[in-house]
Amino acid sequence: MSADQMAREHRFPLARNAFGRLVWTAADGERFEGVIPVRTFPLAAPSEGLSLVGTDGHELAWIDSLDALPAPARALIEEELAAREFVPEIQRIRKVSTFSTPSHWEVDTDRGKAQFVLAGEEDIRRLDGNALLIATAQGAYFKVRDLQALDAASRRLLGRFL
Repeated sequence: MSADQMAREHRFPLARNAFGRLVWTAADGERFEGVIPVRTFPLAAPSEGLSLVGTDGHELAWIDSLDALPAPARALIEEELAAREFVPEIQRIRKVSTFSTPSHWEVDTDRGKAQFVLAGEEDIRRLDGNALLIATAQGAYFKVRDLQALDAASRRLLGRFL
């Protein structure tokens, strides 16, 4: 029985063990501890196409859509993903040191104030709609959910790099 069939029947064999690790029970009854949910397209389609991967790196189950899962299983997966994925959303750009790169940025995010270095303009990628993904020189990522929702000053600063 596939993961999607189990989800439709509201019998999704996912739970947490006493140590807080996810446990997947296969259709044949075999238990896999420490499974990790992995999104196929974490930014473009975050609730579509997920894989449950075992500690050996092999896929144990495929999930077409998080929305198709029973609420308890969906909550477990979303909790696990939130703990692993950290992409703050830029709400305002306060300051950019220079309009050439590398440049030092000071921003307000949904997680508080942040500073980072933008190594090159190519580190700002357009996503679906008006969304952007900014990769920093330090290896972190920041997201702009909707470029048009930013204040005029932030759009003007960002426009110099697009």
